Amino acid sequence: MDDLIDGYRRFRARAWPERRERFAALARRGQSPQALVVACSDSRVDPAMILDAGPGEIFVIRNVANLVPPYAPDGAAHATSAALEFAIRVLAVPDAIVMGHAMCGGIQALLQGLPDPSGDFLGPWIRVAEPARRRALARKPADIQAACEEEAVKLSLENLMTFPWVRERVENGKLRLTGAVFDIRSGLLTLLRPDGGFAPLE
Repeated sequence: MDDLIDGYRRFRARAWPERRERFAALARRGQSPQALVVACSDSRVDPAMILDAGPGEIFVIRNVANLVPPYAPDGAAHATSAALEFAIRVLAVPDAIVMGHAMCGGIQALLQGLPDPSGDFLGPWIRVAEPARRRALARKPADIQAACEEEAVKLSLENLMTFPWVRERVENGKLRLTGAVFDIRSGLLTLLRPDGGFAPLE
């Protein structure tokens, strides 16, 4: 905690004076982010840092393994779906990006079993990605972990399209969906191509 408090003090001394006007404008006008990013909760993967985005530029939803569950308006609490609805229906973001990453612990749990102790919430959540695990295994790749990370991004994009207000905006050209995977070892960001493969961003 001491390191975090020191970090806040550096922010107030260095970053805040430079960004004060930006925050003041955001306070006056409200937010109007250019994109929604669904990313993993992994502490090594910060979408704002990776995309060099400043305050107000991206609306970020983070959860274990960057998953989007299928549309399920059943009256229960759905944090990811609620955030999606706010970003897409209220803020009307024009882009939605699902950003997976290499060496994802959630995908590792999907492939190898849950770490001990866990299971109250992690197990049911990770099972959302079961179709991705099956598809990755069917590919018989040399690197099953990397294949499953890619398939989880594709699955989340498919699940996004089960939300009627996402599908409507995509079909009307008001929302663009993008899949990406960030490699924390190399710093490379790869984007999902129309043929289903991933290629480094030029």
